[in-house]
Amino acid sequence: MLASSVQRSKSNPYPSKARSAFVRRMVLAVLVLAALALLTISFRSPTAGALHDVQGGLSSALHPFQIAATRVARPFQDAYDYLDGLASAKSENARLRRENRELRAEALANEALAAKASDLEKLVNYEQGRTYPKGYRAVNAAVISFPAGPFTQQIAIDAGSSQGIRVNTPVVTGDGLVGRVTNVFSGSSVVTLLSDANSYVSARDLQTGVRGLIRHGPGNTLILDQVPKQVVVRKGDELVTDGTRDPRYPDLYPYGIPIGRVSSVGIEDTASFLQVQVEPFANLGSLDSVAALVATRQK
Repeated sequence: MLASSVQRSKSNPYPSKARSAFVRRMVLAVLVLAALALLTISFRSPTAGALHDVQGGLSSALHPFQIAATRVARPFQDAYDYLDGLASAKSENARLRRENRELRAEALANEALAAKASDLEKLVNYEQGRTYPKGYRAVNAAVISFPAGPFTQQIAIDAGSSQGIRVNTPVVTGDGLVGRVTNVFSGSSVVTLLSDANSYVSARDLQTGVRGLIRHGPGNTLILDQVPKQVVVRKGDELVTDGTRDPRYPDLYPYGIPIGRVSSVGIEDTASFLQVQVEPFANLGSLDSVAALVATRQK
């Protein structure tokens, strides 16, 4: 009997789990029904009654816990608000910086366009003015390169032989003489400025009629050279190109192109001529738009 095997009935491997699941479902169902019942009673009951008294009592009993929870959560809420505000401020600051850069770039571009428009307006006024030389047409051009150093007084413009420009073509702005073309290509030209050491221009004083030679002076200045000591030249006198005196020896520049104004006059005992300093009308250090004066008749 003891050695004989006894076959036992097969037991359910998860009885407790099944009961637990059933109990949870029942509890959930009861809670849902209770909640629905309370909501129904609350909406249908008058504003005063036992249920409202119970609700008021529970609210009063839980009020200290609500205050405590609010006080405990307040530092965390403040920290979150601070970090969120800091992140928002950084984002807004970055946006404002970006907009500021864009506005600054736009303002600079507008200023550059305004400066070019002003130069073009001066050129148009000069071309239509009474001092514009006869027998010449203006080829307006933009400056595309500037002097590479203090000893290179040359610029490049975006007009060349295809527009009729040749070597020795005078170049002006709306203010006055700039220089002459010394090298020309199909679509561009090199202009040697008045301030170059190899530049010489015959000039005349409009107020006194005195003639001289505009050339490079000390410290990249301009001087009116070859002016005898016995003649009169005054500070403020205006100088223009002298033009051709003898048809057999035509000058490179037509008569009457404004050059500059006398800034000072000095006399040295050891010098043979007056020391006449000249301030050019054209701003040779800041050129944007110029005009090449092309002769309408080939010389």
